[in-house]
Amino acid sequence: MSNFVVHGRYDKAFYRALGIMPGFLSWATIIACFIFSFTHPIPVAIFIICFDVYWLIRVVYLASFLIRSFKQIKKNTKIDWHAKLHDIKKCDELYHLVIIPTYKEEINIVRPTFEALVNSNYSNEKMIVVLAIEERDKERGMKNAQIIKDEFGDIFHHFMITVHPKDLEGEIPGKGSNEAWAGRRVKEYIDEKGIAYEDILVSTLDVDTCVHPEYFARLTYVFFNTDDPLHASYQPVPMFFNNFWDAPALMRVVAMSNTFWMLMEQARPERLYTFSSHSMSFKALVDVDFWDTDFVSEDSHIFWQCFMRYNGNYRTEPLLIPVYMDTVLADTYSKSIINQYKQQRRWAWGSENIPYIFLNFRHNKKIPFSSKLSHGFRVIEGFHSWATNALMIFILGWLPLIVGGDAFKTTLLAQNLPLITQWLMTFSMVGMFISATLNLFLLPERPKKYGGGRFVMMFLQWFFLPITTIFLGSFPAIDAQTRMMFGKRMGFWTTQKFRKS
Repeated sequence: MSNFVVHGRYDKAFYRALGIMPGFLSWATIIACFIFSFTHPIPVAIFIICFDVYWLIRVVYLASFLIRSFKQIKKNTKIDWHAKLHDIKKCDELYHLVIIPTYKEEINIVRPTFEALVNSNYSNEKMIVVLAIEERDKERGMKNAQIIKDEFGDIFHHFMITVHPKDLEGEIPGKGSNEAWAGRRVKEYIDEKGIAYEDILVSTLDVDTCVHPEYFARLTYVFFNTDDPLHASYQPVPMFFNNFWDAPALMRVVAMSNTFWMLMEQARPERLYTFSSHSMSFKALVDVDFWDTDFVSEDSHIFWQCFMRYNGNYRTEPLLIPVYMDTVLADTYSKSIINQYKQQRRWAWGSENIPYIFLNFRHNKKIPFSSKLSHGFRVIEGFHSWATNALMIFILGWLPLIVGGDAFKTTLLAQNLPLITQWLMTFSMVGMFISATLNLFLLPERPKKYGGGRFVMMFLQWFFLPITTIFLGSFPAIDAQTRMMFGKRMGFWTTQKFRKS
């Protein structure tokens, strides 16, 4: 069951209004651009130019963070972090709890995740590993779990299999509810063994997540060298490289865009929230009574649970170390595109946190107002930009010329608008070329079955960026926000994991 309950008629109305807000703001922006392009084309044209200038500045600004994080992550992956732990006396007392939820994945997806754990530059004897399966997929899940137990079960300090019951009251079937069930079951083991919660770091890994060999050593080092480590989550950089060379170009662009965004956010830790696979103190997890079970976006929501529980004294520490995940891929091209759209829509459903955040801000007077203001603005602006920015840059900017009327078309502004926009967008392409270049330096080794032409395509694929940001970025975000606006709750959609032989 969720730990969050909305009480009272006013709170329910406030919560509902906040759920409407993201979709309302996005649709209001899009509709206003259409209407004012008819009625006031000159102010709209000026706004478009100003927005394009803003976007150019933003691209250059974000590119500086991307380059900084890129350099740091390349440096971090070459360091023997385990060697740096020798002088930290408390290291021997620390355990790593790893929870891996699985649903409908085959053994060829699950096994590499455990191989990466075993091959970590960290003692497996300090790892408590939980494979969390679903009763809805019990036959396959138990078959895979038995294989994993036979191959890896004796390597770790403790290996556990949990089965999340189906149809529990108040739950959304999905990753969060599965993790919560697994967390409570492993807590029973931890209590039995008398291990202090403060001495456990818990990492929740998507089933396709293969950690970098230095991940746990780097995580441990950061944990012991940061202020107030119990009030922090720890975020690696997701790199969708497991099947990257096999994936279609559109999916590769989306995958690398997500990686680059996380790299930029790692350089701005005040803006960093938990995403996908991440780590945190088991003490904090117990304090919030594990994951809320009726939220789809459990990865970001657990951050806000802790933020509210500790009255704003919670943050996300960047690890600047990679974990490797799957690019969206299916057995057909069209199905890959559909799956990518659905994954983006599920991520965009993270706007469900907005009502939770602001209702808690309203009731919790201990959270500093400055913190409420900065976090509140970032969350709203982030989801609004996700839904509207690509449309405003690539489509809506041409509306005044199309629908502005003959009087507007004869003005000097109208005649120069295409040229000005073209030049500003050309300069903004610097961000795309930086991304394309860094992409080549980050790529995993090219499989022998692919020739040099595939490598060249890794650069040229970035010309698809306008397509992916609109059709696999803005559209699924608007879709999710519109569903929320009309009260159509969305369940947890599990992204199909597919790898070619």
